[in-house]
Amino acid sequence: MGPAEFVSLVGPSGCGKSTLLKVLAGVLVPTAGAAEVGGETVIGRPGRTAYMPQKDLLLPWRRTLDNATLGAELHGTAPAEARTRAVPLLERFGLAGFERAWPEELSGGMRQRVALLRTFLLDRQVLLLDEPFGALDAITRRRMYAWLETVWLHDRRSVLFVTHDVEEALTLSDRVHVLSPRPGRVVDTVEVGFPRPRTADLIGDAAFVRMRRRVLAALGG
Repeated sequence: MGPAEFVSLVGPSGCGKSTLLKVLAGVLVPTAGAAEVGGETVIGRPGRTAYMPQKDLLLPWRRTLDNATLGAELHGTAPAEARTRAVPLLERFGLAGFERAWPEELSGGMRQRVALLRTFLLDRQVLLLDEPFGALDAITRRRMYAWLETVWLHDRRSVLFVTHDVEEALTLSDRVHVLSPRPGRVVDTVEVGFPRPRTADLIGDAAFVRMRRRVLAALGG
């Protein structure tokens, strides 16, 4: 994965997508092999990348702003400094006016935005996002695609994105790696190449349809 590139992993359940992200996040030590980011090993070295797991994991006793700053605080940033960095980003993340809201008061999409802001505030050049929209309804997911692309285009960090949704991967990514069933291995790589920003009508484009068929064929569908 190159600098400022958005890459997705697509594959069947159990093929190792989430496991790979955990290894790259340094929270799971592999039994063999190497895992490097920027030429340096990340095996057993958490904090080298910014990792967002499948669930938002917001703490119910912390308000929006405090949940957003939690990751930075755990990595040694003083709470006041973390809040100072977070406040200017609230509007860009669609959270302005909800700084003091409890997690239970937020919609599913807003909870994911809080979790993504928490990930962004770690200030790492590589973001690992594990199915961040998996629990959302279809309409909310499509809105989140455009929002995430806008945020990513502003920061231009490298993103490794795990999803089961082929259209989601093709809509968001520069490149899609298709994995086989367990044990997972790359069986195809699709260079997406559509100009950005991408619009909702992209899914009807003939080239997009061909790419979707190619990915589905590689998945055995």
